[in-house]
Amino acid sequence: MTDMHCHILPGMDDGSRSAAESLSMLEASAAQGVDRIVATPHFYAGENSPEVFLSRREHAYERLKAVWRPGLPEIALGAEVCWFAGAGQCDGLERLRIAGTRLLLLEMPFTRWTERMLREVREIQERPGMTVLLAHVERYLGGQPPAVWEALLDWGVLNQCNADFFLRWRTRRKALQMLREGRIHFLGSDSHNMDTRPPRLGKAPGRRPDFSASPPVPAPPSAFWFPGCSWARHAPKCARQKTALLRPTAGRRQ
Repeated sequence: MTDMHCHILPGMDDGSRSAAESLSMLEASAAQGVDRIVATPHFYAGENSPEVFLSRREHAYERLKAVWRPGLPEIALGAEVCWFAGAGQCDGLERLRIAGTRLLLLEMPFTRWTERMLREVREIQERPGMTVLLAHVERYLGGQPPAVWEALLDWGVLNQCNADFFLRWRTRRKALQMLREGRIHFLGSDSHNMDTRPPRLGKAPGRRPDFSASPPVPAPPSAFWFPGCSWARHAPKCARQKTALLRPTAGRRQ
């Protein structure tokens, strides 16, 4: 089981504050059956260039490796890219993809999206070797009209949701409906720490769908992929690329 969204790199953002806390997050995730975690620290273009961000990420990753031990989840490096004006044309954006994949985890504004915002998403999606993966899609549902979601599916944009979407009784029915409709493709904890936002992928197993029945994606990092979903019918371009979606990209560290 892979956690596709986690702020586990120590001192990198508003997530883990220390290597010791990162180790506790790793241990908690392992106890819940997680064997791979995608580290997705926040990337804000107004604070760092991709080059500076990647340098900081490498330093945080080295701190995490110093406390990692066999038996704990493997770490794949990525980023949670906050939407910014000009993202579609940003040089170096491909370096923020999840390692070994085409996926760029993108956090959208928590407001009604403008035509400009959507145009930028499409520009990123149409860049060679890029597939947009919307972070915690459940947080945007109330602010966007149905036509926006249909357009995103048509473009081949994918959705990641947080485990809490399934675990909370107020939202579980909606989560299951979206899953049946093929509008949820990957699952993450969005864990930040061990107190207010701990790892929760393995919590309340009786109240979450049986994801274990779904086969892993065809290339690392293996993750929850929901086969047979209707999203492929809405996204012919993405359906054609289904087997290549997570194909490792040349020159990327696993």
